[in-house]
Amino acid sequence: MSTFFLILILLLGFLITFQIAKASEYVGVLRGEKKNLQQHNRINGFLMIVFLVLGLIGVYWCNELYRGKILGESASVHGEEIDTMLYITIAITGVVFVITQVALFWFAYKYQYSEKRKAYYFPHSNKLEVIWTVIPAIALTVLVGFGLFYWFRITGEAPADAMQVEVTGKQFGWIFRYPGKDQVFGRKYYQNISDKDNNQLGLLWNDPSTHDDIVVSNEMYIIVNRPVKLIIGSRDVIHDVGLVYFRQKMDAVPGTPTTMWFIPKFTTDEMKKKLGNPDFEYEISCDQMCGSGHYTMRGIVKVVSEDEFKLWLAKQKPNYAQVQEANSPAPAGGAKADSAKTAGSRTAPGSQGGASGPTESAATGTTLAKN
Repeated sequence: MSTFFLILILLLGFLITFQIAKASEYVGVLRGEKKNLQQHNRINGFLMIVFLVLGLIGVYWCNELYRGKILGESASVHGEEIDTMLYITIAITGVVFVITQVALFWFAYKYQYSEKRKAYYFPHSNKLEVIWTVIPAIALTVLVGFGLFYWFRITGEAPADAMQVEVTGKQFGWIFRYPGKDQVFGRKYYQNISDKDNNQLGLLWNDPSTHDDIVVSNEMYIIVNRPVKLIIGSRDVIHDVGLVYFRQKMDAVPGTPTTMWFIPKFTTDEMKKKLGNPDFEYEISCDQMCGSGHYTMRGIVKVVSEDEFKLWLAKQKPNYAQVQEANSPAPAGGAKADSAKTAGSRTAPGSQGGASGPTESAATGTTLAKN
């Protein structure tokens, strides 16, 4: 209610101020201040031209000052096409901007109030209506066509040799999963998610394909000059995978996987040299307001050579092996690990093909189907 009254007071204040200004204008006319009003009109018309010239110079100066400093060169092959589309859009809208702004301020100057001129009443013109409807429609159709073409390329089927990385957003961080030697992602079920039991993605341990899956947090490794397909999801709310240097962006939606792919052009080390910044890192950010900790949701993308990637991957331990170690019996004389609660104690409906009933392994706490 207080907000309503505040808005009402502001509206009344504006109305009173407007009425006072109009009354003062009429009083000035009655007192013979008409010439003073005309003089003010001429000054304002001249200032319109000054503002136009300085404004256009400022736009040009800002463009030259920040050219290449905001995003820089695209670090992906797809990004080059996105940049081309962006430049075409800026060129078209830039021409329209200059024409409309010059016309706006020039008309304000040229057609300022004069006793010697009477306003011409121009109600309608079919020709003009067609011109300013058809031309923008054609321009927008071309721009939208380019956008759809590039969009379907990015979200379409990735090349057969593309590496696959599963990207999962959570409040407030990123989880990355790589398939193991079998190159197959194991199954998962959301009710199995348990940070306490080191099962951030809810993997089903009774699925052998999960046993060699690599799960890492907040740091994704990909190979330079090789297509990479991202399979994107979310654990909680809607997030958004933002890869600004690769010109990629895709929502992470709970329960609805989305995909996109691209080809990175430069390794992280090459970008450090190109930018002259030894601390440079490719960033994966959340471009969707996802909660109070949204500003902290930042991950690192490491673009490396194939040999470096293989070396990094060889050092990673599968998530299943980590759970096995955590739930294995303690050394003699020590207390045994608690196996009552486990990462894979739940199973997805229908995931136990041919099982007569589940049993729980005391060593690993993994739900296994009886043979």
